[in-house]
Amino acid sequence: MSDDRAPEDRRRERAFRPVPPWAGPATRAVHAGTLRDRNAGSIVPPIYQTSTFQYPAPFSEARDAGEVHLYSRNDNPTVDGAAETLRDLEGAEAAALFGSGMGAIASTVLSLVRPGDELVALTDVYGGTTDLLARFARPFGVKVTELSDLEARSPEAHLPRATRLVLLETPTNPCLRVHDLARWAQAADRVGAILAVDNTFATPINQRPLEHGADLVLYSATKYLGGHSDLLGGAVVGPARLLRRIDPKRVLGTPLDPFAAFLLQRSLRTLPLRVERANESGRVVAEALARHPAVAAVHYPGNGSPEEEAIAARQMRGRGGVLGLVLRGGRAAVERFLHHLTIVQVASSLGGVESLASVPVDTSHRHLRGDELTRRGIDTGLVRLALGLEETEDLLRDLREALEATGPSGQGPS
Repeated sequence: MSDDRAPEDRRRERAFRPVPPWAGPATRAVHAGTLRDRNAGSIVPPIYQTSTFQYPAPFSEARDAGEVHLYSRNDNPTVDGAAETLRDLEGAEAAALFGSGMGAIASTVLSLVRPGDELVALTDVYGGTTDLLARFARPFGVKVTELSDLEARSPEAHLPRATRLVLLETPTNPCLRVHDLARWAQAADRVGAILAVDNTFATPINQRPLEHGADLVLYSATKYLGGHSDLLGGAVVGPARLLRRIDPKRVLGTPLDPFAAFLLQRSLRTLPLRVERANESGRVVAEALARHPAVAAVHYPGNGSPEEEAIAARQMRGRGGVLGLVLRGGRAAVERFLHHLTIVQVASSLGGVESLASVPVDTSHRHLRGDELTRRGIDTGLVRLALGLEETEDLLRDLREALEATGPSGQGPS
């Protein structure tokens, strides 16, 4: 009987120790993607820190059987292992890893749209994504339509017939808005578009977009998947037929290097536990600070409206550890607040073991000004908090003391 599976599928079956189908997420995170080590019997998968591989003979037969690696820009066993762990956690057919989150997004966009195609995205997305669309997609002849938060509530009314790719974030960055994945998937299917969902904030522990009809899932693996602020990486997860279209040979020059892949797989082993802690701290801090007199608003998944709460309850298992604080007093209040933080560090990024505070107008969305920030709902008094693994009560005390020093007007205690 002939074996018509793709080579990567046959290689996966031989290379990785199987995980029982009944295993839960934490068990799968520990065991999925573990390479069989027939030589030393190592429990921890080794690092294949090599740029190239020896050709087996006869080469053509080994290549057709999926038994050969050629060059680490194209594929590498260590990278394969990390990709397999993520693929399993996502419940997908395939996963591909890239050198950064922007590498994953850029490779997806440049591989799936052509001049004359239409691409739809939200206004409330990561600033790097909007920058990519402005600098590369539009100049290359792709028509880009950005939907406001209000328009995004009824996607079926706003997707042009010529749409070929939809870029969606939920929760969004930095305002943590929640959008209905199933509704977006139906709208994209109606016009024959591919729905790609940036799931960086939620992770596959809190949300699995493929289960709600998405075609592709995008990640900045630098964030929660990496989890320790010590690697850069990106990922695209979905059906093999689409993954084979997204720069499979990395001709755009965006591979994940073997050592970063080793660190990523190490981090994925503890992802369920880290996300569980982030969920709890995020919930407690969001509820407590919503009542503080120095805080004008708290952005947290589901708290934008009863409609968003219903969507979040339906498609998310947890709400995560990222929240936004809009401080009364604007920029002056932000400066005082950041100055008085003790445990929470002021830095961009998120998802590490340490808690970070950043200002979107200075970091993720620094290339936007004035009306563009207003259109995206980004206030100059907005501070994004990414809570780590510290004691929740310690974080809450640190944040409250910084807010007390800031005062309701941003000029200090009243």
